[in-house]
Amino acid sequence: MTTTALTAFTVSSPTLRALASTEPSMEGTRLVRDVRRSKRLLLLRAVLDAAPGGRSGETADHWALLEEAERHDAGAVRDVLHYPATGVWAEETLRRLHAPCGPPPDLGHLGALAVAAALRAGIAFSHTLRPLHGRLVLPTLGLLRPDRPGPLTLTARSWDPDDPATVPLHVLPGGRTALDDLDPYRAAGPAQPAPVRPARRLTPKGHKRWDTQWSGALTLLQRYDTLRAEETVQLLRSVVPLAGGSRSSGATLPAAAGSVLARAQAPPALAATLVHEVQHGKLTALADVLTLHTADHTPRHWAPWRSDPRPLEGLLHGAYAHLALAGYWQRAALYGARGAWAQHARIRAQVAAVLPTLRAHERLTAVGRDFADAMGAAERAMDDLPPPGDQHAAARRAVDRERRAWCEAHPELAPFAQG
Repeated sequence: MTTTALTAFTVSSPTLRALASTEPSMEGTRLVRDVRRSKRLLLLRAVLDAAPGGRSGETADHWALLEEAERHDAGAVRDVLHYPATGVWAEETLRRLHAPCGPPPDLGHLGALAVAAALRAGIAFSHTLRPLHGRLVLPTLGLLRPDRPGPLTLTARSWDPDDPATVPLHVLPGGRTALDDLDPYRAAGPAQPAPVRPARRLTPKGHKRWDTQWSGALTLLQRYDTLRAEETVQLLRSVVPLAGGSRSSGATLPAAAGSVLARAQAPPALAATLVHEVQHGKLTALADVLTLHTADHTPRHWAPWRSDPRPLEGLLHGAYAHLALAGYWQRAALYGARGAWAQHARIRAQVAAVLPTLRAHERLTAVGRDFADAMGAAERAMDDLPPPGDQHAAARRAVDRERRAWCEAHPELAPFAQG
């Protein structure tokens, strides 16, 4: 399994501008996927190097099975290793391996990855794993419910989707994106900042509801913005349902590259959530190979889409995701989508209000300034297709009122809210 250091990546000026505009491009999508793959392999290698007895013993046996499977079907192994939840497991495991105290690392999960890869590669093997609480999750495949406690020896015949003891991972219509309500690492654990709570395993009725909403959202994306529809399918490997009562419509975890946590919602709202969250994943990948700024994480900036102060990183991410949303709603409006012009005007006004702060920020690097300038150019280009009447001007006035109200609530941060 070959790896590429993240410092080896170069980003051409056209690719940087295309990514900054949020508009999908073949080069931008390829860069995002290549960065994600290299980062994942580097992370897995770090886990292997840090694991006690990583070159011998049980961990080495797991890795050997992965390598054997790769020799027969590299694509199948790649899909397992680059599955979003694998990244959450790898980061958590590496953190625990380097922690002087705390819970032990779950190195047994590497065996589950190896068995899933071997099953998908179709090789003959025999491997023993220990189910947890009567269940064994095999990433990208689903889970097994053994009929007896204790270690379980798996072979090429152990996975039978028709067996009642087997629960396959649900695949959303289209066959390229999983609805993951099974993997124990599908969301961050409680040790992570601002944890999000994934839903428990869904019922067949819940799966059917998601199928309908997903199909409806993709239909809208394909109708209004074909390129964003294709980008969504290419960059999203899994969707993780959020638990009921979640206040957030969607979230993205940097460790789970290629995954979105989303609340069950009507197709128009889900389409917008997908557009928004995919941008966070793109910007995270770009920031892994380019330093866009050198600011700290102190929350001090006004962001019109939130009530709390944001660090520069959060402001940049929010502006980037909302810039894409403004473009999406503009295209939807041109196709006659109800309420789309109002959505476009409101979101574009929010982005326009913070772009001057971003572009003038003293902690931007040279490449970060180029990126912010290209974002500004993309926002100004929306003038070519303005909303009817005074909707844009009215939206700007509304945002200015919100800015003043925020400054009154945070007087000590008023200097960070000026456009």
